[in-house]
Amino acid sequence: MTSLIPKHQKSKALKPGSRPPAKELCSECGLCDTYYIHYVKEACAFLNQQIAALEEQAHGRSRNLEKSDDLYFGVHQDMMAARKKQPIEGAQWTGIVSTIACEMLTQGLVEGVVCVQNKPDDRFGPMPVIARTPEEVLAAKVNKPTLSPNLSVLEQVEQSGMKRLLVIGVGCQIQALRAVQSELGLEKLYVLGTPCVDNVSRAGLQKFLETTSKSPDTVVHYEFMQDFRVHFKHEDGSEELVPFFGLNTKELKDVFAPSCMTCFDYVNSLADLVVGYMGAPFGWQWIVVRNETGREMLNLVQDQLDTQGVFSKGDRKQAVQQSIPAYDKGVTLPMWAAKLMGVVIDKIGPKGLEYARFSIDSHFTRNYLYVKRNYPEKLPHHVPEYAQRIVDQYQLPE
Repeated sequence: MTSLIPKHQKSKALKPGSRPPAKELCSECGLCDTYYIHYVKEACAFLNQQIAALEEQAHGRSRNLEKSDDLYFGVHQDMMAARKKQPIEGAQWTGIVSTIACEMLTQGLVEGVVCVQNKPDDRFGPMPVIARTPEEVLAAKVNKPTLSPNLSVLEQVEQSGMKRLLVIGVGCQIQALRAVQSELGLEKLYVLGTPCVDNVSRAGLQKFLETTSKSPDTVVHYEFMQDFRVHFKHEDGSEELVPFFGLNTKELKDVFAPSCMTCFDYVNSLADLVVGYMGAPFGWQWIVVRNETGREMLNLVQDQLDTQGVFSKGDRKQAVQQSIPAYDKGVTLPMWAAKLMGVVIDKIGPKGLEYARFSIDSHFTRNYLYVKRNYPEKLPHHVPEYAQRIVDQYQLPE
């Protein structure tokens, strides 16, 4: 008589302190903290790059590499800029992600939402939860700029008998989720993604804050924005602006997680709906609808949003080409020059989707060099074809 227990339930989660299968490239997505470690060799974004195949599974097709918007932003039906007419107080932006999650619970589309609250003793310490009420969702508002084991709750999902679930996450988490979703026992999975780049460990975050902000202990959240400045929001509501070009690159080069330095899924290709900022005007959110499930999620809140079309302005290529050797050599401008350069680029530099392409180009060229230098054996099979085409537009140092 054959056992009816799924194979993965016989596996054991990785013991705390053990070396993960992806070794130093582990993004701490949480999969290995569960018995779904059984599938890690196939599912892990850093052991098995399979975005094209998973796009086909999630969206019915993989991206068309001959279309610029597909090449850069992935499979999509629609893109727009949006903001809530009545923002949620304390949200990082206007609260579109939180509002969608709350509506899905309230309207009974899902029984739970995988999201990330703060640890009680650390405002930046990520604590993944399955939220079952809007109040629990709202307790998770504001990005946690650290590696977060969102998928560590997947065992709880399967054991709860939950059949309809919303997962909020970033690219590496969503790739692993898509690879195991058929094992979760769900009738319907909704995936709401955020773009993600340059994540850090908690210690790395502390170094970044102390190196960059005048008051690291009062920072509530921060973001690298379209005006080429880092925006820090402080506890008293004040905002601190630091130009990109004044960052201490030499000090900060080793702060980003190796997984982020080898990632080519900035735009969260496998989510149903993506909410970020980089393709939208300043003060607006960039929304990418990838498939009908994403459309369904957006329709829930459409009447609560102001929306406008996306646009593209300027030319990124010279700025990207110049930034490659500058980053490589750890060049930091004096603050007065950094501020001046920021003002000039904000006036004449890339805007809208062209800014998004600038950001993608800058990170893909940097990450390609990192993989080539540190993991040359991974280069042929780890870099997706779309990323290779983007990188091939530029001259890279050896």
